[in-house]
Amino acid sequence: MPALREVPMTERCRLYLITPPKLEPKSFADTLKRALGAGDVACVQLRLKDVSDDEVRRATQILMPIVQNTGAAFILNDRPDLAAEIGADGVHIGQEDASYAEARRAMGPDRIVGVTCHDSRHLAIEASEAGADYVAFGAFFPTQTKEPKSRAEIELLTWWSELMVIPVVAIGGITVENAKPLVEAGADFLAVSAGVWDHPQGPAAAVKVFDALF
Repeated sequence: MPALREVPMTERCRLYLITPPKLEPKSFADTLKRALGAGDVACVQLRLKDVSDDEVRRATQILMPIVQNTGAAFILNDRPDLAAEIGADGVHIGQEDASYAEARRAMGPDRIVGVTCHDSRHLAIEASEAGADYVAFGAFFPTQTKEPKSRAEIELLTWWSELMVIPVVAIGGITVENAKPLVEAGADFLAVSAGVWDHPQGPAAAVKVFDALF
Protein backbone atom coordinates (compact mmCIF):
# COMPACT_ATOMS: atom_id res chain seq x y z
CA MET A 1 0.00 0.00 0.00
CA PRO A 2 1.36 3.45 -0.87
CA ALA A 3 2.29 5.43 2.22
CA LEU A 4 3.58 8.97 2.54
CA ARG A 5 5.52 7.93 5.63
CA GLU A 6 7.73 5.76 3.41
CA VAL A 7 9.00 8.66 1.28
CA PRO A 8 12.52 9.60 2.44
CA MET A 9 13.26 13.25 3.00
CA THR A 10 16.04 13.09 0.38
CA GLU A 11 13.65 12.27 -2.46
CA ARG A 12 12.26 14.95 -4.71
CA CYS A 13 9.10 16.88 -3.97
CA ARG A 14 5.94 15.15 -5.20
CA LEU A 15 2.42 16.16 -6.16
CA TYR A 16 -0.48 15.68 -3.73
CA LEU A 17 -3.67 16.16 -5.74
CA ILE A 18 -6.89 17.33 -4.09
CA THR A 19 -10.12 16.80 -5.97
CA PRO A 20 -12.49 19.66 -6.72
CA PRO A 21 -15.04 20.16 -3.92
CA LYS A 22 -17.84 19.39 -6.38
CA LEU A 23 -17.63 16.70 -9.05
CA GLU A 24 -19.61 14.05 -10.89
CA PRO A 25 -17.55 10.90 -10.37
CA LYS A 26 -18.17 9.19 -13.71
CA SER A 27 -17.36 12.23 -15.82
CA PHE A 28 -14.43 13.21 -13.56
CA ALA A 29 -12.91 9.73 -13.84
CA ASP A 30 -11.48 10.35 -17.31
CA THR A 31 -10.03 13.69 -16.25
CA LEU A 32 -8.41 12.04 -13.26
CA LYS A 33 -6.96 9.23 -15.40
CA ARG A 34 -5.37 11.72 -17.78
CA ALA A 35 -3.93 13.76 -14.92
CA LEU A 36 -2.47 10.72 -13.17
CA GLY A 37 -0.98 9.52 -16.42
CA ALA A 38 0.80 12.80 -17.08
CA GLY A 39 3.42 12.59 -14.33
CA ASP A 40 4.33 11.45 -10.85
CA VAL A 41 1.48 11.85 -8.35
CA ALA A 42 1.97 10.63 -4.77
CA CYS A 43 -1.66 10.67 -3.69
CA VAL A 44 -5.13 11.96 -4.38
CA GLN A 45 -7.31 13.38 -1.63
CA LEU A 46 -11.05 13.08 -2.15
CA ARG A 47 -12.40 16.33 -0.78
CA LEU A 48 -16.13 16.65 -1.34
CA LYS A 49 -18.03 19.30 0.57
CA ASP A 50 -21.71 19.37 1.51
CA VAL A 51 -22.47 15.89 0.17
CA SER A 52 -23.96 12.80 1.78
CA ASP A 53 -21.94 9.81 2.94
CA ASP A 54 -23.52 7.78 0.14
CA GLU A 55 -22.20 10.28 -2.41
CA VAL A 56 -18.72 9.89 -0.94
CA ARG A 57 -19.06 6.11 -1.13
CA ARG A 58 -20.15 6.31 -4.77
CA ALA A 59 -17.28 8.60 -5.68
CA THR A 60 -14.86 6.28 -3.90
CA GLN A 61 -16.09 3.21 -5.77
CA ILE A 62 -15.36 4.93 -9.06
CA LEU A 63 -12.23 6.95 -8.27
CA MET A 64 -10.27 4.93 -5.70
CA PRO A 65 -9.38 2.08 -8.10
CA ILE A 66 -8.13 4.61 -10.66
CA VAL A 67 -5.86 6.21 -8.08
CA GLN A 68 -4.55 2.99 -6.58
CA ASN A 69 -3.90 1.40 -9.97
CA THR A 70 -1.27 4.08 -10.58
CA GLY A 71 0.45 3.34 -7.26
CA ALA A 72 -0.80 6.55 -5.66
CA ALA A 73 -2.48 6.66 -2.25
CA PHE A 74 -6.19 7.43 -1.95
CA ILE A 75 -6.83 9.84 0.94
CA LEU A 76 -10.21 10.91 2.29
CA ASN A 77 -10.68 14.35 3.79
CA ASP A 78 -12.06 14.97 7.30
CA ARG A 79 -13.74 11.62 8.07
CA PRO A 80 -11.64 8.86 9.66
CA ASP A 81 -14.72 6.71 10.25
CA LEU A 82 -15.75 6.82 6.62
CA ALA A 83 -12.15 6.47 5.41
CA ALA A 84 -11.82 3.25 7.39
CA GLU A 85 -15.15 1.96 6.11
CA ILE A 86 -14.38 2.53 2.43
CA GLY A 87 -10.85 1.16 2.66
CA ALA A 88 -9.01 4.39 1.86
CA ASP A 89 -5.24 4.39 2.16
CA GLY A 90 -5.45 7.28 4.57
CA VAL A 91 -7.29 10.26 5.99
CA HIS A 92 -6.46 13.95 6.26
CA ILE A 93 -7.82 15.76 9.31
CA GLY A 94 -8.07 19.42 10.17
CA GLN A 95 -7.89 20.96 13.60
CA GLU A 96 -11.70 21.06 13.81
CA ASP A 97 -12.16 17.44 12.71
CA ALA A 98 -11.58 14.26 14.71
CA SER A 99 -8.48 14.26 16.90
CA TYR A 100 -5.33 12.49 15.77
CA ALA A 101 -5.93 9.78 18.37
CA GLU A 102 -9.46 9.19 17.08
CA ALA A 103 -8.24 9.10 13.51
CA ARG A 104 -5.47 6.62 14.31
CA ARG A 105 -7.89 4.34 16.16
CA ALA A 106 -10.19 4.34 13.16
CA MET A 107 -7.47 3.86 10.54
CA GLY A 108 -5.23 1.43 12.40
CA PRO A 109 -1.43 1.49 12.56
CA ASP A 110 -0.64 0.94 8.89
CA ARG A 111 -2.72 3.54 7.08
CA ILE A 112 -1.93 7.21 6.60
CA VAL A 113 -3.09 9.95 8.95
CA GLY A 114 -2.11 13.49 7.95
CA VAL A 115 -2.83 16.61 9.99
CA THR A 116 -3.46 20.22 9.04
CA CYS A 117 -1.30 22.51 11.19
CA HIS A 118 -2.04 25.88 9.54
CA ASP A 119 0.96 28.11 10.32
CA SER A 120 1.63 26.67 13.77
CA ARG A 121 4.95 25.11 14.70
CA HIS A 122 3.43 24.00 17.99
CA LEU A 123 0.57 22.11 16.34
CA ALA A 124 2.98 20.49 13.88
CA ILE A 125 5.33 19.30 16.62
CA GLU A 126 2.36 17.92 18.58
CA ALA A 127 1.11 16.04 15.53
CA SER A 128 4.56 14.70 14.79
CA GLU A 129 5.10 13.50 18.33
CA ALA A 130 1.66 11.86 18.34
CA GLY A 131 2.62 9.83 15.28
CA ALA A 132 1.18 11.68 12.27
CA ASP A 133 2.47 10.48 8.92
CA TYR A 134 2.72 14.03 7.60
CA VAL A 135 1.94 17.58 8.63
CA ALA A 136 0.46 20.21 6.33
CA PHE A 137 1.22 23.93 6.48
CA GLY A 138 -0.72 26.67 4.70
CA ALA A 139 -2.20 28.56 3.12
CA PHE A 140 0.89 29.86 1.38
CA PHE A 141 -1.00 31.82 -1.27
CA PRO A 142 -4.53 33.17 -1.70
CA THR A 143 -6.95 30.40 -2.63
CA GLN A 144 -10.49 30.23 -3.94
CA THR A 145 -10.92 26.56 -2.99
CA LYS A 146 -11.65 27.38 0.66
CA GLU A 147 -11.32 30.28 3.05
CA PRO A 148 -7.90 29.81 4.66
CA LYS A 149 -7.68 30.03 8.44
CA SER A 150 -4.06 31.16 8.30
CA ARG A 151 -1.30 32.38 6.02
CA ALA A 152 1.95 30.49 6.32
CA GLU A 153 5.40 31.85 5.54
CA ILE A 154 7.65 29.88 3.19
CA GLU A 155 10.41 29.87 5.83
CA LEU A 156 8.22 27.50 7.85
CA LEU A 157 8.98 24.74 5.34
CA THR A 158 12.72 25.25 5.65
CA TRP A 159 12.54 25.21 9.45
CA TRP A 160 10.58 21.96 9.42
CA SER A 161 12.64 20.17 6.78
CA GLU A 162 15.89 20.97 8.58
CA LEU A 163 14.69 19.74 11.99
CA MET A 164 12.14 16.99 11.40
CA VAL A 165 11.91 13.69 9.56
CA ILE A 166 8.11 13.66 9.20
CA PRO A 167 7.19 14.77 5.66
CA VAL A 168 5.71 18.22 5.23
CA VAL A 169 2.94 19.16 2.80
CA ALA A 170 2.52 22.71 1.50
CA ILE A 171 -1.05 23.72 0.68
CA GLY A 172 -3.05 26.74 -0.35
CA GLY A 173 -3.28 28.50 -3.70
CA ILE A 174 -0.37 26.63 -5.25
CA THR A 175 0.03 26.83 -9.03
CA VAL A 176 2.74 25.99 -11.53
CA GLU A 177 3.70 29.68 -11.48
CA ASN A 178 4.29 30.05 -7.73
CA ALA A 179 5.38 26.54 -6.71
CA LYS A 180 9.15 26.78 -7.18
CA PRO A 181 9.96 28.64 -3.91
CA LEU A 182 8.02 26.00 -1.94
CA VAL A 183 10.03 23.20 -3.53
CA GLU A 184 13.29 25.04 -2.88
CA ALA A 185 12.26 25.68 0.74
CA GLY A 186 11.97 21.96 1.45
CA ALA A 187 8.37 20.89 0.88
CA ASP A 188 8.06 17.13 0.46
CA PHE A 189 4.65 17.42 -1.19
CA LEU A 190 2.66 20.19 -2.84
CA ALA A 191 -1.09 19.85 -2.29
CA VAL A 192 -2.80 21.30 -5.34
CA SER A 193 -6.44 21.51 -6.38
CA ALA A 194 -7.51 24.40 -8.62
CA GLY A 195 -3.90 24.85 -9.77
CA VAL A 196 -4.28 21.56 -11.63
CA TRP A 197 -7.98 21.23 -12.43
CA ASP A 198 -8.37 24.84 -13.63
CA HIS A 199 -5.09 25.06 -15.55
CA PRO A 200 -5.65 26.83 -18.91
CA GLN A 201 -4.14 23.91 -20.86
CA GLY A 202 -5.92 21.28 -18.79
CA PRO A 203 -5.07 19.15 -15.75
CA ALA A 204 -2.69 16.79 -17.57
CA ALA A 205 -0.64 19.75 -18.81
CA ALA A 206 -0.43 21.11 -15.27
CA VAL A 207 0.78 17.77 -13.90
CA LYS A 208 3.47 17.65 -16.59
CA VAL A 209 4.72 21.09 -15.62
CA PHE A 210 4.79 20.20 -11.93
CA ASP A 211 6.65 17.00 -12.79
CA ALA A 212 9.28 18.94 -14.69
CA LEU A 213 9.58 21.45 -11.85
CA PHE A 214 10.17 18.69 -9.30
